[in-house]
This record gives sequence, C-alpha cells and structure tokens, in this order.
Amino acid sequence: MSGLLSVLLHLSLLLPWAAPVTFRHHRYDELVRTLYKVHNECPYITRVYSVGRSVKGRHLYVLEFSDYPGIHEPLEPEVKYVGNMHGNEVLGRELLLQLAEFLCEEFRNANPRILRLVQDTRIHIMPSMNPDGYEVAAAQGPEASGYLLGRNNANGVDLNRNFPDLNMYIYYNDKYGGPNHHLPLPDNWESQVEPETRAIIQWIQSFNFVLSANLHGGAVVANYPYDKSLEHRFRGYRRTANTPTPDDKLFQKLAKVYSYAHGWMHHGWNCGDYFPDGITNGASWYSLSKGMQDFNYLHTNCFEITLELSCDKFPRQEELPREWLGNREALVQFLEQVHQGIKGMVLDENNNYLPNAVISVSGINHDVTSGAHGDYFRLLLPGTYTVTATAPGFDPKTVSVTVGPAEPKRVDFQLTRSIPQGTESPAQHPEADSHQSKSSPG
Repeated sequence: MSGLLSVLLHLSLLLPWAAPVTFRHHRYDELVRTLYKVHNECPYITRVYSVGRSVKGRHLYVLEFSDYPGIHEPLEPEVKYVGNMHGNEVLGRELLLQLAEFLCEEFRNANPRILRLVQDTRIHIMPSMNPDGYEVAAAQGPEASGYLLGRNNANGVDLNRNFPDLNMYIYYNDKYGGPNHHLPLPDNWESQVEPETRAIIQWIQSFNFVLSANLHGGAVVANYPYDKSLEHRFRGYRRTANTPTPDDKLFQKLAKVYSYAHGWMHHGWNCGDYFPDGITNGASWYSLSKGMQDFNYLHTNCFEITLELSCDKFPRQEELPREWLGNREALVQFLEQVHQGIKGMVLDENNNYLPNAVISVSGINHDVTSGAHGDYFRLLLPGTYTVTATAPGFDPKTVSVTVGPAEPKRVDFQLTRSIPQGTESPAQHPEADSHQSKSSPG
C-alpha cells in the first residue's frame, strides 16, 4: 500500500502543473531547435553541448539540467539518459525531448519536486545517439516494412554491439582473481569502434556518472545487466542463462522502480512476451556481446539499465501522447533513484581531495572510485554495510554504516599517509635527484 501511496503522491505533485508539450516526430534539425528552445526558456538551469559527431557529421547533442550548468558540484550526483541508439527505435528520442520540455516548464512553475531534482542532481539528456540511422528510418516513416531499416549507423554497424567486450575479462577475474571494476580498455580500442561509440566512451570517461538508462524499442521491459551470458555461445547457438552482477538485487530494484511507475510495463504481458514484474536480466532474455549497458558498469562508476519502451519501434505520431503519459512518472522516478545508498568525500590529512580512491563494500564484489573532486557515490539498498576506502600511499579506513530507504547516507573518509610526508627516501621522490635538470619539463 505504501508503494501505491508514494506513486499517487508523486502524481499529485506532477499533474497540477502539466507542461504543454508538442507531440510529433522530430527530424534532426527540429531536434536541435527543440533543445535550444528549451535552453532559451530555461537559460539558468540548462546547457546544450555536443559530445562528438556521427559518421555523417551530425552532432550528438546533450541537454544538461543543473542549478549550476557546466559545473560539477561536489556531492551532487550525475545521471544520464541516452535515446535512439538504434536509429529506428524512436520513442525514446521523443520521450526525452518531452522530458526536457517538462523539466523546464515545471521548474519555471516552481513544482517543488522538480525544483528539488534540478537543484540536487546534474541531469544529462541525449535524445539521439544515432542521428544518421534515425534519418534513414524517418524517411520511411511508421509504415515502412523494413523492420531493421535505420537500426545501424551510417557505416552499417549496430552501436549496441560495438563497445569493447569487457565481460570476458570480468568473468575470468571473478573466477581467478583480478580487478572487479574500471576494467582497462584494449590499447587499440579507438580504431575498433564507430565515431558514435567513441564519442560516448569519451563522454562517460569525462563525467563521474552514477546512474543511467538507455531507451530502446521493440519490447516493453526494463532490462538490467549483465547482458552477456557467462557462456555466450554453446555449440554455435546463443545460450540464454541468467548472469547476475554483484549488484543484482540493486539492479532489480532500479528496474522495478521504472516498471511499476510505468503505465503498463509491470503487468508483464506486452508485445507477445511475458516478463514477471516487467523486468529481466539481459542475458536471461538473450545474450548480447559488446553492449553499452555492461560497458558502463565494468568501465566506469555508472549503473545503467536498458529500457525497452514500445512494441512498435516507430510508433505513429498519434500514439505519442499516450506513451508520454505512460512513461512520464517513470522517467522522473528513475532520476530520483540516484539519491540512495551512501556518498561522501575522500580527503587526505590536509583536507585535499583524493581522486580515484577505491570504495569497497564487504560482500559486494564491485567497487567504485572517487571523482576528480574527491567525492564518491555508491548506490546501495537499505541495510548495514562495512565500507572501506583505500588509496595508494594511504592507510585504508573501514567503517560500518546503516543505509535507510530515503536520502543517501553521508560517509566521509579522511585517509592518513602510510609514510608521513618528508620522510621518503630520494628514490621515492625522483624529482629530488640532483642529476635532474631544473629546466626539465615537469
């Protein structure tokens, strides 16, 4: 009952200020105009930026919402939405444009829930990761018989099977030992991926994203990692087998938040498929290699799920209002999930930031790291945890913390150097070598 009351309360906050929206499909030029229109209407809380270009030179635009656009505020989490990764799966693209208009309008109307969200969260919205594919699909329209037309980028590559495959390394490390997070990329990774994929990878390396969803179509279900089965192929056939991450229960909760806030996803029966609670482990559905969802989890601090939002990949324009009403509350609730678990600062004894400090949670074999400003974010379900912070050259520190169901618990770490400053030998300070010229570059 409490969950239902919570949903009704959220709806009551949203509905009185229903923002005027324009329900239509947006070609690339219209998409760009819409993003700048929102920015012009809410200039103090938005920023439009590009993370790169597609094969055909179209910008991969992002619209940012924040009370300080363009600035990372320590202890304020970063969250992202990515739409239209497959060019012919267009609903996510339109929903994200509607969401951008909605957030701007509700902020201007002083909706307390949206005010709080924008003030406490840095939100990045990329409506289209594959603008070239979209233009191909849009030229055909909803009546097109080519189910896959426009799915790939202009080079004919499926972008959701184009990221470096880190699953094979994590499965090996789980069995034989090795890093459980921030797995390194192959030396030649840039030559192996498409321009759009390269832009996304450089983007997520540049921001300390905590939570993410990428929006697809062709089914109605919230899909969580791992996407790649532990045994990806069996005698030439794809083998489906539930392949959970160390954060499986948390991912299930994130997926359920979207599913149950959605108008009908949680019913389970959609598009001829049945998914209990409207969620699925990706590998349990079908094994997918080199996907963006698993890559986020294994290479960065970001927890990403994949939202399949419509049976029709390219729904008719008249269906967009119903789809928006079915997804609006879920889109907002999912953003709010970034405010759970623990967060804090990692500092040295002189209160200097310690970036790249490792935050480990006992019993969960997946660590996260502090960002450039020394702040970290660790999504966790309610419970009591033993948490350790470590950094090279510093003594580790361990605390016990109890996480509640509401706001994240603030847990700061101040680490002490293992070897006090000033006592290192010259070998530990190469710059002290008298043979090094003072004019040498630092």
